[in-house]
Amino acid sequence: MSSLSKFETTPFASNPLETKADLAKFLVGLLDPLAAHTSPGGSRIHLGYTATHYDDIAAQLEGFSRPIWGLASFLAGGGEYEGTKRWVDGFANGTDPNNDEFWGNMRNRDQRMVECSAIGFAIAVAKEKLWDPLSDEAKRNFENWLGGMNDKEMPNTNWLWFRVFANLGLSRAGSPRFDAKRMKADMDHLDTFYIGDGWSRDGPEGVVQLDYYSSSFAIQFAQLAYSKLAQAEDPERCEEYRNRARKFALDFVHYFDEEGRAIPFGRSLTYRFAMSSFWGALAFADVELPAPLTWGVVKGLQLRNIRYWAKQPGAFYPDGTLTIGYCYPNQSMTENYNSPGSPYWCCKSFVALALPDNHPFWTSKEEPYPEALRNTVKALNHPLHITTNLGGHTYLLSSGQQCSYPVKQSAAKYGKLAYSSAFGYSVPVGNGTLEELGGDSTLALSDDNGETWKCRRDTREAKIENGKWLRSMWYPWKDVEVETWLVPPQKGSPMWHLRVHRIKTGRPLTSAEGGFAIYGQGEDGRALEPATGEDFGTYESGGEGRATSRAGVSGIVDLGVKPSRKGRAIRTDANSNLMVARAVLPTLMAEHDASGDSFWLVTGVFAVPNVLEEKGPRSGWTEEWEKRPAVPEEIHALMM
Repeated sequence: MSSLSKFETTPFASNPLETKADLAKFLVGLLDPLAAHTSPGGSRIHLGYTATHYDDIAAQLEGFSRPIWGLASFLAGGGEYEGTKRWVDGFANGTDPNNDEFWGNMRNRDQRMVECSAIGFAIAVAKEKLWDPLSDEAKRNFENWLGGMNDKEMPNTNWLWFRVFANLGLSRAGSPRFDAKRMKADMDHLDTFYIGDGWSRDGPEGVVQLDYYSSSFAIQFAQLAYSKLAQAEDPERCEEYRNRARKFALDFVHYFDEEGRAIPFGRSLTYRFAMSSFWGALAFADVELPAPLTWGVVKGLQLRNIRYWAKQPGAFYPDGTLTIGYCYPNQSMTENYNSPGSPYWCCKSFVALALPDNHPFWTSKEEPYPEALRNTVKALNHPLHITTNLGGHTYLLSSGQQCSYPVKQSAAKYGKLAYSSAFGYSVPVGNGTLEELGGDSTLALSDDNGETWKCRRDTREAKIENGKWLRSMWYPWKDVEVETWLVPPQKGSPMWHLRVHRIKTGRPLTSAEGGFAIYGQGEDGRALEPATGEDFGTYESGGEGRATSRAGVSGIVDLGVKPSRKGRAIRTDANSNLMVARAVLPTLMAEHDASGDSFWLVTGVFAVPNVLEEKGPRSGWTEEWEKRPAVPEEIHALMM
């Protein structure tokens, strides 16, 4: 056992997570530790002291409500949990205006609205266990509190789904506070977000982000749950949602790798394995699957992702509660709305527990990632992504997305050139040095000799050309324009992707272009040292930079006709990368004059991740390193 591995375990690592009983055991393992953090009346769960833009009572409501996604699904599928009474008591006390634990009435655009989605879902699927035990007075308080959102202003985003689920719950309870007219209006408006081929944007026309809120975190999950719960009342819309899911699934599958990891992209990644809840929701809604998807494949996509997270020690505190972060606690990548209870949005991925034991999701043998989808490159026109798993590395090239409202580190979450399931992405942890920048998969520019840096956020004129590559514009300053082509890997050079930049500047610039950040420690746990060949370590030579460690190998090369950039292996500041707390970033550096004429940068980005528990990239990767990609003829003609 190495010095690094002895502490790398979780309370759940021994659970094989192969059966319904295994998944239920994992859920119970997440619910039980919450008892010690629950208020006497059950309505609030206090998990920490970090703050959000909303009040602390709403944050503690979040800790109470989000685990209900899992609890309600478990109860709906025939499960029994001895701690259920904590939540029943919480419903009674949290909605009682005269109780010290009252959650407070909802105001316009209130965070409490978000938590109504899980609460409404719970009543809809597990009424007998979570609503019926309440006294008549408690039911009146509960329905008055939940129905209080029907006349409130809500953001014009996926939030409208939260009111839909509140009304679904009220409807199932037979409550007079159910507002059918309000629910239909919300549904009709939400349908205007749909843009085709299964994809919906998270808001009205003009919103360009299509992230996990378009899928598992919100819209697709919500549509599938609705199609199950409202089939009798709204059959036509429910069938439309199932049709959308069938189309969407054939795109979304490309965001997952063979090991179960999803590609980190966009905001709210502290929700972790909520990223895979779409697959369980397909089963919950009894969607007829499109080939090559089968119930065995869908089961594998869901369970492999949960397995991956159950084994991530940094995702859990020693008592089994969840941390804020991704693969380890990390406040640099979190959102202004992430409280200590926020990560329990992951409990949406327990929706498969609502299925009967004889559902084909549970009776089918788990299948690996479909052979037909391996070693592929696919252009996704709506999100402006090109996904690939050619050579065994699952990642996407990206241009054109950005958040339509202020989000912390939005340039890192939406503006990078590539996002990888194996290497994640990095965020800035300061604003003073390149080491602080988190400049992986980024062309960073500075006009003050490296004092400050600009990275792409507002991408313009992005498009996929001929289904082959991404092309986009970026205007970091009024007198600087950057045109970028992102070319996916080719069969002759499967471990490389290509970037071509045309830059026109009226001011002197320093450029720093990063590849994928990679785990930066040796087998002794200490920082990587210079090395050559296939040995673990860093490598810098001319226009080449590279790092090799137990996580694989990552490199970057200047492929210009007259290479002018210097290759470096930069040791980034701690806690900047989502996947590993200590990272090295292969980078190309150069100075550029203010000539006003266009100049070109051609960059080859190389990466080979390790596989499962293997230490380092597969043997022989240096042969792939020599297979440098060529600039496509159509792009090369523009450079002449």
